[in-house]
Amino acid sequence: MNNFWQKLNKPFFVLAPMADVTDCAFRQIINKYGKPDVFWTEFVSADGLAHPEARPKLLIDLKFSPNEHPIVAQIFGSRPENIREAAKLCVELGFDGLDINMGCPDKSIEKQGAGAACIKNPALSIEVIHAAREGGGGLPVSVKTRIGYNKEEIDTWIATLLKEKLPVLTVHLRTRKEMSLVPAHWELMPRIIELRNKISPETLIIGNGDVTDLKDAEEKIKKYGCDGVMFGRAIFGNPWLFSASQTYGNHLSDLVERDTESKLHVMVEHTKLFEEMLGKHKNFAIMKKHYKAYVNGFDGAKELRVKLMEAENADEVEKITNDFLKNI
Repeated sequence: MNNFWQKLNKPFFVLAPMADVTDCAFRQIINKYGKPDVFWTEFVSADGLAHPEARPKLLIDLKFSPNEHPIVAQIFGSRPENIREAAKLCVELGFDGLDINMGCPDKSIEKQGAGAACIKNPALSIEVIHAAREGGGGLPVSVKTRIGYNKEEIDTWIATLLKEKLPVLTVHLRTRKEMSLVPAHWELMPRIIELRNKISPETLIIGNGDVTDLKDAEEKIKKYGCDGVMFGRAIFGNPWLFSASQTYGNHLSDLVERDTESKLHVMVEHTKLFEEMLGKHKNFAIMKKHYKAYVNGFDGAKELRVKLMEAENADEVEKITNDFLKNI
């Protein structure tokens, strides 16, 4: 099976997997207005995917469209046998890669021995990687993690992962303890790159944490030496985030700014798509977390948000938005 990672032009820019955010409807909006070099799915429980009764409900989180390639499925779990089964499923579904979450700080995930808890159990984490490879039948298996649990552990934890000769390693430049409460430690990236060059020169390193736009990403790549950048929070309310990379290649322009009307029209489009693609499977309230980002930074934004939070469907959102636009 082809390792698509080796064919990517550097530097490259990818969209982070975010629970209840980067669903299939959201990715279609991003795909239309500014496609990243690689998509990730939301993270999905390997234990659930391996369970006959739970699997059908979770498959919606692995739904994707042909125009989203290359796309990586992200899973989490600590039971190698279930990781193996989930990897087999990802092959059947046609994903280009498989990523294992070893960095999520959510306590419910950690209680399962998954996410950031993997940092505390390197031996089991290696078993999980091997199981994913066995089930994945050649699918490139990557990892997303943090620089440590309670403290920085680059020389131990990151080195352990690099010894597995992963095609890609995404590093969120904070510890589990730090959550997102402190600035990301980009100054540590050169150490990670130096370690990569010694242990596994072929492994691509993606940096993650506090990157605001493509220009900022390009500057961080030049300064700190990673191969690509993963965007998380910067995508909220800005589906055009990746559009500059398509227009300008490696010579990125300033952040593409959009006017209020454009943002609100895309918000309505996004809402309709969510209802169409996911309305039967997910609570409409999930869509509303996007409104804080779309509806921000202009006169009347707060009042509009209050009304949108009371809406119960896409038609109501469209009416509320159109009424607002008539009066600005």
